[in-house]
Amino acid sequence: MLSSLKRIFSDDAQWAATRTTAAFSARALLSVGIALFLAFSFQLQSPMSSVTTVMIVANPTVGALVSKSVWRIIGTIIGATISVGLMAVFVQSPVLYFMGLSVVVGLACMAATFLRLFRAYAAVLTGYTIVIISAPAFDNPDGIFLSAMSRLAAVVVGIVTTAAVFMVTSPRRSDTLFIQIHGLFRDTVNYILAFHQGYSNVPAQNADAPPGSTFRALPSTFHDSRAAMLTRIARLSDAVEYAAADNYDISVRQREIRAGLARLSGIVASYHPHTITPADTEQDRAVHGEIVAMLHTLLDLTKDQALEAMWTQGCARIQHARAIMIDEARATHSPRSLLFLDDIQDLLGQIDTALQDLSRRGSAGRRLRLQPYLEWPTALRNAARGALITLLATLIWYVLHWTAGPTMMLYVVAAASLLSTLPSASRAAGMMAAGTALGIPAGLLCHIFLLPQIDGYPLLWLSLCIMLLPGVWLQFHPKFGVGGFGYGVFSTVMLQVNNPIHYYNDISLFNGWMALFMGCIMLVLSFRVILPPNHRLDAARLVMSLTRSLHRLALSGRRQGKEWLVWENLQLQKVIRLAMRLSFFARPASMHEYIDAALATLSLGRLIERIRTIAGSPDIMGAQQAAIYDALDTFSELSHNPLLTAASLRRAATILCPPDALTLRPAAQVEAMACLEQAARIIEDIPGFLDQRGPLQWAEDYPAAHRPPLAAVRTEAG
Repeated sequence: MLSSLKRIFSDDAQWAATRTTAAFSARALLSVGIALFLAFSFQLQSPMSSVTTVMIVANPTVGALVSKSVWRIIGTIIGATISVGLMAVFVQSPVLYFMGLSVVVGLACMAATFLRLFRAYAAVLTGYTIVIISAPAFDNPDGIFLSAMSRLAAVVVGIVTTAAVFMVTSPRRSDTLFIQIHGLFRDTVNYILAFHQGYSNVPAQNADAPPGSTFRALPSTFHDSRAAMLTRIARLSDAVEYAAADNYDISVRQREIRAGLARLSGIVASYHPHTITPADTEQDRAVHGEIVAMLHTLLDLTKDQALEAMWTQGCARIQHARAIMIDEARATHSPRSLLFLDDIQDLLGQIDTALQDLSRRGSAGRRLRLQPYLEWPTALRNAARGALITLLATLIWYVLHWTAGPTMMLYVVAAASLLSTLPSASRAAGMMAAGTALGIPAGLLCHIFLLPQIDGYPLLWLSLCIMLLPGVWLQFHPKFGVGGFGYGVFSTVMLQVNNPIHYYNDISLFNGWMALFMGCIMLVLSFRVILPPNHRLDAARLVMSLTRSLHRLALSGRRQGKEWLVWENLQLQKVIRLAMRLSFFARPASMHEYIDAALATLSLGRLIERIRTIAGSPDIMGAQQAAIYDALDTFSELSHNPLLTAASLRRAATILCPPDALTLRPAAQVEAMACLEQAARIIEDIPGFLDQRGPLQWAEDYPAAHRPPLAAVRTEAG
C-alpha cells in the first residue's frame, strides 16, 4: 500500500491522473448533494431520481456542458411526452402498452447507437424517462400526468445541477487543446520520419525489379504504434467537438481542426506493408534524404513555435520538397521509383493541407462536413436487445404481479440504453451487471450502518458520498470503468431514499434488490446469450462495405458535393471498427494482415480518385481515356474476381505508357500509368481480403475460413 502511494506521488503522470479522478469525483458528489437538496426542497416525490440522473449525465469528459445539458433535456421531454401518449393510447390494454413500450425503447437504443458523443444521451434519457414516469402510474393510470411532471422535474433538476457545477468548477482553456494538437502533429511527423529512416539501410536491390512490399526495416511494434496513433487522433477529434460547444477559440476553427486531424489519420493509415518502397539507387537515396531533411525542418520549426506561427515556413518547405519529387518522377526511368515518387508527392500534399487546416482559420477544411459511419447491423441488434429485454421485464411483472417489477423495468431499460452507446455492448453488459450486483451488498451495509445514524441532510449527503465514491472513482479505470458506472448509477436506486425517508422496510428493500439482481441476469442473457454478437460476421460485413465503397468510387466517383477527405474518413472509421471486431477472435498475426489490407483499400481509393482526375486531362487521348474507364468498370468484379480487375488495370497502364516510353510521354500519361500500376499491385497483394469468398466471409467451422487471410481464392484472372 505504501509503495503504491509512493508511486502515485513520485510519478508525475500517475499524480496527474489521480488529481483528475479526484476532481471529477468531487464535482460529481457535489452535484449529487445539491441536486438531492433541491429535490427535497421542491418536495418532489422521488428525490433520488435527481441523484440517479446526476450519475448518468456526469461525464469524465470536460466540455460541451451546455450542449450536453440541452440534448439531455430534449431527451427527457421526448421521453415524458411518449410516456404520457403511450399510457393514454393503451390505458385499457396492458399487453399492447408493453409492446408499444418495447418498440419505443428499441428505437431509443438504436438512436443511442447512431448518435455520437453527448448527443447519444438524448436517446438514453428518452428511454430512462419513459420508465420512471410510467412505473408509478401502472396502478393508477389517471395520475400519469402528475407523475410525469414530478419525475420530469427531478430529472431536470439533476441535469441542470450537474451542468452548473461542472461549468463553474471545470477549466475551459483552449491553450491546453492547442498544445495537444501541436504535440500530435510533431508525433505524426516523427512517425513518418521513423518509416523513412528505417528504410535508409535496406540492402541494395535491382531498381527495375517489381515493386516490393517488405517492412523489414520497421520495428516489431509498428502495428501497435500505428493503432495507438489512430486512437489518439480519434480521441483528440472528439475532444475538439466537445470543446467547440462552449469555447469560442475552438468553435470558430472546429471544422478546420477536425479536417486537419482527419488528414493526419489518413497520413498515418497510408503507411502499411502494401506501400511502395523505393529501390536502393542513388536517385532514391537522394529522394529519401530530401524527405528526411524536410521532416527534420518541420520538427525544428515546431520545436519552439506554435503551428499558427510557423505554418507559412513549414508549408513552403513541404511544397519545395514536393516539387523536387515531381521533377524526379518526370526524370526517372525506373517503374518502381516512379511509383514511389508518385505516391510520396501525393502524401506531401496531404501533409501540407493538414498543416494549413491545423494552423489557421479559413483553410480548405472549413467547407468539409465529416460524416459518422452508421453501422446498421449493430444498431438493429441493439434495438432488438432493448425491445426484447423490455418486453420480458414487463411481461414478468404483469404475469407475476410482482410489486418490484417496475424497479426491474427501470434497470433493464436504462442499462440497455446506456450499453447501446458503447462500441461493444455485449462485452460491457457483463461488467455493468457485475457493478450493479456489487451495489446490493453495498446498499445493505449502507442501510445497516449509515442511514440509521442520520439526523439531517448533511449526514444523508455524507452517507451517499461514501456509498457512491467507489463507483465514481472507478469510472476512470480502463478495465473497470463500465462496472464502476453501473455501480454508481444504480446504487442510488437501491437505497430507496424517498420523501419522507423510510429506511426500515426490510421486505421492500430486499424485494427491490431482488428485482435489480434479476435485471442484471436478464441484461446478460439478452446481450450475450439470446442475441449474442457475431464478431466474425460483423467483421466480414465491414470488409464487404469497404469493397463496395471502392466499387462505387470507381464506377461513379464521389457523390456530388462530397469531398475526398469525407470518403476517406468514413472508410477509416470502418477500419477502426474492423480492428475492434477482429480483436475478439483473430490471432494477432492474422489481425495485422487484415488491418494492413483494410488500410490498403484506403490507398486504393486514393489512387482511383487520382486516376479519375487525371483521365480528364487534355494530355489523355480518346483511346487512352477509354482504356482507363474500361479498367475502372472492371471494379464491378472486384468482390468476385479481384485478379481480373488487377489485370485490366495493368493492361490500361500499358496502353497509356509502355515501360520503355517513360521519357517520351506527357507527364499526365506517366502519372496515370503509375497510379494504375500501383492500384493493380495493391489488389494483387490482397485478393483474399477483397473477394466475397475470402476466408473472413466463412464461418469458423468451414475449412475455407482457415485459408491464408490475403491469398487469392481464384488464382487466375478469368
